[in-house]
Amino acid sequence: MPESPARNTGAHFVYQELKRRILSLELKPGERIYEPAMASALQVSRTPLREAIRRLISEDLLEQQPTGGVLVPALDEAALSELYEVRAAMESLMARNACLKATPADIEALHGILQRNAAMVTFADDAMQQGMALHAKIAAIAGNSWARRFHGQISSHMERYRHFTNSTQERRDQALAQHRTLVDAVAGGEPDKAAAIAFDHVMGARDAAVRAISGTATTGA
Repeated sequence: MPESPARNTGAHFVYQELKRRILSLELKPGERIYEPAMASALQVSRTPLREAIRRLISEDLLEQQPTGGVLVPALDEAALSELYEVRAAMESLMARNACLKATPADIEALHGILQRNAAMVTFADDAMQQGMALHAKIAAIAGNSWARRFHGQISSHMERYRHFTNSTQERRDQALAQHRTLVDAVAGGEPDKAAAIAFDHVMGARDAAVRAISGTATTGA
């Protein structure tokens, strides 16, 4: 019995590390997971590695092949579109609810995030982090636990696509402008407007990601 917590901790570590590598594209789409090499790289036994792999397969972050091999899923435009469509619906709902619940302190916090977003807009990763912070704050203000739960499930899959959505300065500037109008709508208590802005913003991110992935596939990069 004393060994059980250690095994659980080991499996959780492997799960978190593999997930991080998949979502950051450190493990490339289509790449095969070789258990002996991966266990050696992570300095763990094959048992916690297999537990982590089974969990990631159940979350569709790894694919079990008929031959028994395990692959990182390819970037897929159809899956991307479906993810972003559901996320757009969740963001729209949460923006609407936030309009009804936002306090002056909440609005001040949103403006603070906007300022940091503007300061970091020339840096892709930093701008993305501030954008995520803004959406997370709106979700917290909205307070819809089910929407946040579904949104969280979607977001983990979207991590693999997210950096494609702000790969150009033009898109980052556009996203910042949309964030500003979204905050203005929330601050002004305009639920219909906020819902529409949030929906269009996410769908714009989807379109940017599709274009980037299509270009990557075309060039073979």
